Amino acid sequence: MRRREFIALLGGSAVAWPFKARAQQLTMPVIGFLGYWESPKSIAGSLVAFHQGLAEAGFVEGRNLAIEYRWGDFRYNSHG
Repeated sequence: MRRREFIALLGGSAVAWPFKARAQQLTMPVIGFLGYWESPKSIAGSLVAFHQGLAEAGFVEGRNLAIEYRWGDFRYNSHG
């Protein structure tokens, strides 16, 4: 390989590298689950159905989806 061809090849790879790295940095979607219940134990069956519905749509918690859970302890307002 001649010197100019080598430099052109190296330069082209260096230019494409940042774009390739950015394309691979996909963010995982996050769902917020807000319940007024005391804990997940009180609605265990509903959570199973919720996860099954997500799985049918192709989402699995921890693999391609994150879920943030918050529990309200039966409080309807933020003032306790």
